[in-house]
Amino acid sequence: MDDILKIGHLRLTGNSQLRKPNQQESTAAGTASFKEVLDRNVLKFSNHAELRMAQRGITFKPETISKIVNAIDQAAAKGAKDSLVVYRDIAMIVNVPSRTVITALDGNSLQGNVFTQIDSAVIVS
Repeated sequence: MDDILKIGHLRLTGNSQLRKPNQQESTAAGTASFKEVLDRNVLKFSNHAELRMAQRGITFKPETISKIVNAIDQAAAKGAKDSLVVYRDIAMIVNVPSRTVITALDGNSLQGNVFTQIDSAVIVS
């Protein structure tokens, strides 16, 4: 089986699996709807990002997607709106509230670029 994911709308549960909260968790944190739980764990790619990634041969393994989702979670926790997410030689501009990758560049395309209209940067290791 191939571990490479095709780019499109991805739904991930990350490290925490979807499960029914126990009674204590439900009353302490409130009950989130199924849609809210899924929306917190979604990574979307805009049509532009999908096109650029296909043109540049950028693909991600499931582990990489999980790392990117974690990076977006960290940016969201700090109040970021539009973030530059860098993983190895790939840079992505991500709209954090919608969890959408707007565009992606590989190492060859990074030379000489200036990133504007971002409020944060996250380096993924």
